[in-house]
Amino acid sequence: MSLTADRGVSDCEFILEDLIAGIHASGYGQLDGGRSFSFHVEQDTLVTEIYRPRLAGPVPHAEDVVAVARRSVRDIDVSDERSLAAAVRDAVDSAVPVSR
Repeated sequence: MSLTADRGVSDCEFILEDLIAGIHASGYGQLDGGRSFSFHVEQDTLVTEIYRPRLAGPVPHAEDVVAVARRSVRDIDVSDERSLAAAVRDAVDSAVPVSR
């Protein structure tokens, strides 16, 4: 587990609060405007979810997801924290809004 912060990414604040690298990589962080995000690896896909601002509780529900990004991990070194953090930052920037 490590703590990482990166500021000034694509005109928004990106703070990676927790990152666990490896085959079962996962973590979470904060964005500007009170939004939060999480990521995890499902089989060979990096899944990143962005949540609505100011969640009511500590655990987001499906209706709290406002955007999602999916990316293959084949070209990501999931055992390297810097590579994984960069992939998550890119995923946050390219996340697609969820239709309701």
